[in-house]
Amino acid sequence: MQHEKFMTEAIEMSKQSVASGGGPFGTVIVKDGYVVGRGINHVTVWNDPTAHGEIVAIRDACKNLNTFQLDGCVLYTSSEPCPMCLGAIYWARLEAVYYANTKEDAAVIGFDDCFIYRELETPHRNRRIPFVQIMREQALEAFRMWEDKSDKIKY
Repeated sequence: MQHEKFMTEAIEMSKQSVASGGGPFGTVIVKDGYVVGRGINHVTVWNDPTAHGEIVAIRDACKNLNTFQLDGCVLYTSSEPCPMCLGAIYWARLEAVYYANTKEDAAVIGFDDCFIYRELETPHRNRRIPFVQIMREQALEAFRMWEDKSDKIKY
């Protein structure tokens, strides 16, 4: 019953997002039965391509819990997460994800992420946006500094 309660909130938020000029996506993050983070799609409202409902909710939950990892938290979202949100979900260490609409449902209304999945498997030189490696040796110095740092916070 709790799953339906939190999913209902995420779906209602997705409708509110549409009504307020955003995309049709809403997300809540729950820990120990309480909502600790909320997010709706603000991509066009904030002019921020990363402001997906899941990302906004992750940021909100991390701020509210004063942590950069969401161990023990569950995410409820009105639609299956895109590749960017999927990456953020794994980095945040969420316990589980519940979603309503599928990525195929989203594609039907113009939110098609298939090209991103294909790009991930495409060699750098053949991608739609060129990826060109330069100055690796200079950049490795920061990695060496991190490796040698005794007081680093691992994540």
